[in-house]
Amino acid sequence: MAARWTGIWLILFALLAPAIAREQENYKRLILKDGSYELISRYEIHGDRVRYFSSERGDWEELPSSLIDWNATEEFARKEGRQADERKGEALEQAARERSEEEAHTPLAAPGVRITSPDVVYLLDVYEGRYQLNPLRQNGADLNRNTGGNILRGVINPIAGPRQKLELKDLNARVQSHVQTPSIFFPIDPTDPSLGYDSKTARNHLRLVRCEEKKDKRIVGVINIALYGKVSHKADYLDADVEPVSDYWVKVTPSAPLKPGEYALVEFDGKGAMNQFVWDFGVDPSAPPNGVAVDSSAPDKKEPVLIQKPRKNSKP
Repeated sequence: MAARWTGIWLILFALLAPAIAREQENYKRLILKDGSYELISRYEIHGDRVRYFSSERGDWEELPSSLIDWNATEEFARKEGRQADERKGEALEQAARERSEEEAHTPLAAPGVRITSPDVVYLLDVYEGRYQLNPLRQNGADLNRNTGGNILRGVINPIAGPRQKLELKDLNARVQSHVQTPSIFFPIDPTDPSLGYDSKTARNHLRLVRCEEKKDKRIVGVINIALYGKVSHKADYLDADVEPVSDYWVKVTPSAPLKPGEYALVEFDGKGAMNQFVWDFGVDPSAPPNGVAVDSSAPDKKEPVLIQKPRKNSKP
């Protein structure tokens, strides 16, 4: 019977020992009955002696157990434990907030494909069964005077003359979608007061347009300016769903499959003026692969990363 109880106690000790060890980690002070204390990192009880490791002197020392105010020592340990738990909880909450903020800035566009740059417009394509994220460049009538690779946020340029066509050079955009319902991820800066809209109201400021192919150019639309100054825009607008992904991103998806051809994403500012620089793309299921893309099957990477050349500042 004694052997049986001995075995039970050994099992209980083995189960409780880690908890006891963790609790003793909270004992940062041995408080003495005279009100003084010893700073410690750990301690052991040997009969009527307490052996402890002094945090101040970095060595093992001993004291008679009768000199220690155990009630005060244990109360201090419980207080330290509560404060440690609070600090840990606050650290976890802060880490969760930071992670949430990071994911809001760089959300997943598709399984295995994460947006990596907060100031690039992306087209989500599927090529040979794999998701691909393609950066879209801005294109416009005055592109020869700009780098063409940046979001010209707020550059809503006045166009001279009562009627002006918004034309794009060449018959085909650099990026071609292999699916007929591509999604475009558009970045929003909620801290930019000049933008005039946010991710929740972006549906009123972003439109998809089918381009008219004429000779060696693509016509996005026509801007008419009346004699009294009213500006109107004429284009082949398409129905599209514009939904917020986070405070920093929206996703633009055509409501119906697009026919093969050339298209553009057009932005209007808070006052309703059209940005003459657009994000153009084509739809061609038989097109060759796009040159630069984030691929969901990139080897040896949990979250594929698009490597781009550093951007240059653009000027209107």
